[in-house]
Amino acid sequence: MAGIWRRWFGRGERDALAPLYQGVVQEARRPTWYRDGRVPDTLDGRFDMIAAVMSLVLLRLESAGEVGRAPAAHLTELFVEDIDGQLRERGVGDIVVGKHVGKMMGALGGRLGALREAFAGGDLDQVIERNIYRGETPSAAALASVRDGLIGLHARLAAVPAEDLIGGAWPA
Repeated sequence: MAGIWRRWFGRGERDALAPLYQGVVQEARRPTWYRDGRVPDTLDGRFDMIAAVMSLVLLRLESAGEVGRAPAAHLTELFVEDIDGQLRERGVGDIVVGKHVGKMMGALGGRLGALREAFAGGDLDQVIERNIYRGETPSAAALASVRDGLIGLHARLAAVPAEDLIGGAWPA
């Protein structure tokens, strides 16, 4: 019974983050990622870009400390809800949808950790090749486009006050 109450009363906080999640999706669907960055314009490629952008937003919320903790959790719930809905639309049944969502959450967690490490001084190019190009070697120009795009987005997110980002203000 406590779960029902939490869903009913916790939903407002989560729903308030819908504009931020829409910003994540819109950013991930920008044509430049696919045109200039040569990210595969496939279900997997689009998921990889959403996961990368989502990870950068989660890193920004993480850097805000306590202010960003609950919003990060609620934003992740929106991500899971979206994935679940997308899978169901594509005909994935109830029996296996949880397994697919679990794999995708694992992928998001992996990207989050890899990007956290890369922005702390690791090898961002290697992270991009492994997580966005899935081990394929992109052209130098495509890799530079994605790298520069992610670095730019990371900086733009850092420049937005956490409260504004949580309120749905997407960095220009």
